[in-house]
Amino acid sequence: MTRLTIRPLLAACLLASMGSALAADEHAPEQGMLGFSASGAAAQKSLEQRFDALLDPADQREWLKQMSAAPNQVGSPHDKANAEFMLAKFKEWGWDAHIETFNVLYPTPKKVALELKGPHPYTAKLHEPAVAGDASSAIKTDVLPPYNVYGGDGDVSAPLVYVNYGMPDDYKDLARRGIDVRGKIVIARYGGGWRGLKPKLAQQHGAVGCLIYSDPHDDGYAQGDTYPQGGWRPEDGVQRGSVADMQQYPGDPLTPGYGSTADAKRLDIKDAKTILKIPVLPISYADATPLLKSLTGPVAPGGWRGSLPITYHIGPSAAPVHLTVLSDWGQKPVYDVIATLKGATEPDRWIVRGNHHDGWVFGAWDPLAGNVALLAEAKAIGTLYKQGWRPQRTLVYASWDGEEAGLLGSTEWAETHGDELKQKAVLYLNSDTNGRGFLEAGGSHSYQHLVNQVAEGVTDPETKGSVLERRRAHVMVAGNAKDAKPEAKEFAKLAAAGGDVPIEALGSGSDYSTFLEHLGIASLDLGFSGEDDQDGIYHSAYDTFEHYVRFGDPDFQYGVALSKVAGHIVLRTAGASVLPMRFNDFSDTFDRYVQELHKLVGDTRKDTEQQHQLLDKHAYALTSDPTRPLLPPERDSDVPDIKLAPLDDAARKLKKSAQAFEAAYSQRAASDFNLPAAQLQQINALMGQMEQSLTSANGLPERPWFKHMVYAPGMLTGYGVKTVPGVREAIEGRRWDEANQYAQVTAKTLDGYREQLDKLTALLKKSS
Repeated sequence: MTRLTIRPLLAACLLASMGSALAADEHAPEQGMLGFSASGAAAQKSLEQRFDALLDPADQREWLKQMSAAPNQVGSPHDKANAEFMLAKFKEWGWDAHIETFNVLYPTPKKVALELKGPHPYTAKLHEPAVAGDASSAIKTDVLPPYNVYGGDGDVSAPLVYVNYGMPDDYKDLARRGIDVRGKIVIARYGGGWRGLKPKLAQQHGAVGCLIYSDPHDDGYAQGDTYPQGGWRPEDGVQRGSVADMQQYPGDPLTPGYGSTADAKRLDIKDAKTILKIPVLPISYADATPLLKSLTGPVAPGGWRGSLPITYHIGPSAAPVHLTVLSDWGQKPVYDVIATLKGATEPDRWIVRGNHHDGWVFGAWDPLAGNVALLAEAKAIGTLYKQGWRPQRTLVYASWDGEEAGLLGSTEWAETHGDELKQKAVLYLNSDTNGRGFLEAGGSHSYQHLVNQVAEGVTDPETKGSVLERRRAHVMVAGNAKDAKPEAKEFAKLAAAGGDVPIEALGSGSDYSTFLEHLGIASLDLGFSGEDDQDGIYHSAYDTFEHYVRFGDPDFQYGVALSKVAGHIVLRTAGASVLPMRFNDFSDTFDRYVQELHKLVGDTRKDTEQQHQLLDKHAYALTSDPTRPLLPPERDSDVPDIKLAPLDDAARKLKKSAQAFEAAYSQRAASDFNLPAAQLQQINALMGQMEQSLTSANGLPERPWFKHMVYAPGMLTGYGVKTVPGVREAIEGRRWDEANQYAQVTAKTLDGYREQLDKLTALLKKSS
């Protein structure tokens, strides 16, 4: 569905200067392999070498070509064919595999239309024509027209207003200009925040419809040559996508919190909180141009102007726009392919590895480039299994369906099996799309050191240095850019210090969400990107095999690299004597989050005082141009005392407990984890459920489905993460009582996590 982070900055210059200092022998023995004795580490390294030798880029190319040969969105014949193809492959490779089917609400368009009325009428094409040299783009059978799933139905005519990216600050700017969108259709450009927030905010502000277009400034000719000359979005390219209010809950809108099985009780469509009420339609910049030209009113401020050859006005338009969206609101099946290899000694500890297989049209980049890497891992592991190797813990490989519409397949499966997963799953490992460049990694920070150790042992296909050192170089370069955000600067400082390269916190936008944020299962998300042009054809009919082999990973070497990184994480987690987790990494990260909250409070108080001074001195009125009047902003509420002391105390105590665990762990590691099998299983059972201690039964304010108190997607950022969300979002929303309340709730949750960690330390110290 989405990439983990914003497109990385190219680190080639720094890499070149490092030269051979970045080189790493992919097969060199590794010292201190987390979770393993010395002899166990040597055996594990040998196993990983055997695994690597079984990975063939030709396999990934062949599977990608086959699976992207026809449209494979939910409900298409090829989507089902792909699931059946994978099922047969898993069985051929020795896995116990089946397809688990869920029936979900999946609206598809019956009629979409858009026209500009008045003296300069225009009828939108709403069509993506074939591109020279791309045979797939000429296929029209089973291709759905561009649309936004889970927008409302409607047939409306109204003036048009341009709202920039359609984010909260944009509506504040409109208010200062005296522009009201009530009763209007808004047009917003993609970018600046998740697409689903654009119509949601438009609806909240009284708009009757929403158009979303791709401005060439963001992913078209302003970025590079357009397809087919280059990889960027051509003028008729359209970004499809879900606009469900997934900040409430992902999955089937009619079965919140439980699986959409055959006998499940379903809500009425009118009662589903995640379905919007107004019609929404994505359009190309070719179709957007005549509409934007029709706008009158104020000239848009500098930051609102894209790269079309027009003067950007805000509106409203002199002539009305007529928008029609009518849908078939029926149910469709989603096909999750589930494959299992049972663990030999701890069968009730599961490592779950997932990637989705449904696309918006052909889906070569998103998601099949990641899905074929998963298949390559499964084939290699199956071969090892046939040769006599056995995982100590159970492996569950899953290819999800319905991710693009709202994480449907993974959510319904995880909700259906939630109780069992909370008992057994110790890690969910996700990937989505994949390209060339730098390893992107995010997730539960207790697995941060494992990611670093694995990345250190995998060779980057282009530089021949390690994947870890290339990631370190990228983080350092990105964090030292002039426009770097504070977190990027902090990451750069940590990376330059030579220790572990930090992993990102996860918000939403891919299949890890249900596992991490609802069930409390430790999760990771991986992929390579930064040297590809995926953004230009994202969610369009041009996401084809032909585009991928030109502008993605032509030799599938980064597909192999993803298989190695993900496969090694799976194999180590499956085979370690003690689960390869390190809790002081989480403790250090949480401490940083608490310090960020202190800074947020201080900055908010300072900004509020400055705004009040300007308002009291009438500075906004005195600087407003009478010919282009700009009203003063609404006066912000005073910032009271925000009581973060409970979080400070929880972080301090957690740090002490994490240090005690590391000391006990080091002592056991020095004795090669010489403990009775039953005691080791007790330790692993408790470690595997540690992440659940970070959840709260009541969940987050106004969205109880999200139960994790440290990681969540933001209510007003969409995919973007909000760490310590109950507190952070309350401060940002100026809900001061709620901030104080959730400081206490979150601190109590952290205390519970610490208590579990203390029990774990006691188990490690216990004499056999």
